[in-house]
Amino acid sequence: MTAEPAPLSPVEPGYRHVLRIHTLLFWLPISIGAIIADLLLLAATPLAGFFAVLVPLIGLLSVAIVPDRRYRRLAFALHPTMLQVVRGWLFHTDTMVPLVRVQHIDVTRGPLDKAFGTASLIVHTAGTHNNIVTLPGLAPERASAIRDDIRQHIRTDFE
Repeated sequence: MTAEPAPLSPVEPGYRHVLRIHTLLFWLPISIGAIIADLLLLAATPLAGFFAVLVPLIGLLSVAIVPDRRYRRLAFALHPTMLQVVRGWLFHTDTMVPLVRVQHIDVTRGPLDKAFGTASLIVHTAGTHNNIVTLPGLAPERASAIRDDIRQHIRTDFE
């Protein structure tokens, strides 16, 4: 008989805003570059204004659509012996981290995380492939609680 797997938990809703700002910061310089290139290189051609409108429009659509899709497809579960992180909109990834392979754990918060009440749990494991697993978008208290649960599991394995 196998134990019922823990259900996947979504990350904090505030993480959607962090993703939106990251996407905006990605598209902003690209849009500005497209506008400048359009004005300097295409002003005397029939394509004048095309890229100055198209690239910012694609950027705005990306800011409106991509963060919500990425947010909805990010989830996690802390099983008795494993941490599971599921992510991916275009490419789905289901990562299982055996707790016995964890070497150290970080909880980080950048300026956007602080502004929107999120944190990232970073798990460093033994090995070379996927030796760093990041779980973003957690409430700081939840990230600390998961870190402490994993730390407790590591202690009991070595005692």
